[in-house]
Amino acid sequence: MIEKILFPVDFSPACSAMAAYLKGAADMFGSRVTMVHVCDLASHNGFELYVRSMQEIAEEHERIARDKLESFLIADFPAATCPRVLRSGEAAAQIAHVAGTGDFDLIVMPTHAGRFRRMLLGSTTAKVLNDAACAVLTTEHAETESPRSLEHRVWACTIGLSRDSERVLRLASEAAEAAGAKLVLIHVAREGAEKDAGERLDGLRKAVGSRATIQIATGAVKEALLDAARRSAADALIIGRTPQFGGLERIGDLAYSLVRDSPCPVLSI
Repeated sequence: MIEKILFPVDFSPACSAMAAYLKGAADMFGSRVTMVHVCDLASHNGFELYVRSMQEIAEEHERIARDKLESFLIADFPAATCPRVLRSGEAAAQIAHVAGTGDFDLIVMPTHAGRFRRMLLGSTTAKVLNDAACAVLTTEHAETESPRSLEHRVWACTIGLSRDSERVLRLASEAAEAAGAKLVLIHVAREGAEKDAGERLDGLRKAVGSRATIQIATGAVKEALLDAARRSAADALIIGRTPQFGGLERIGDLAYSLVRDSPCPVLSI
């Protein structure tokens, strides 16, 4: 199901901390990992411009970036089995382009911790979530710690009973089955509507052929979903991204908030 994984890297501690987790995921699905780094060839300081031409600066920046990319995480991802791709330009646009033209099934990106991590994601991660056509796995906000091992294998899937719900549940069920994971289906219903929601979820589950267990919560949607994921001890939270392209509405406010605040990695499909 997940044959090709794209791993964008910026050589940060957050990327280094992802190595063991990504390697485990690749082994689990039998996937091939490709690294991509996007460098800014136009960056310079005043002194550089004083002593060298723009072309010379760009060539040196490209050489340094290529050398770093070729040696990054080489012990975990040898060059013989993990291709390296170097691009220049706007990072998110280049990552989405490489993912699309290379027919990648999954992009794996850490989100960076920081002073404002509870208010916004890194701009590159947010844009990739908005623009990428394939699934995107984002991890918890961490600089040096790898996400919890997938060996526990309890995955939670959020379902809103929309037109897109069957697609999301089908993909989540296929991924969970391939990984040997227990799937928990989480839905937030209005108070008094739990029984109706349960019946509709059961019908959806049967239509897809899923063996997921159902949890129905009430309250504020985001908080209820994240609380249910925590109580399920989920290793990953699976959410749907509206399958439309070319607009700013591809990832909505709720999906953005779940990615930003989730206590576990989020697989956006």
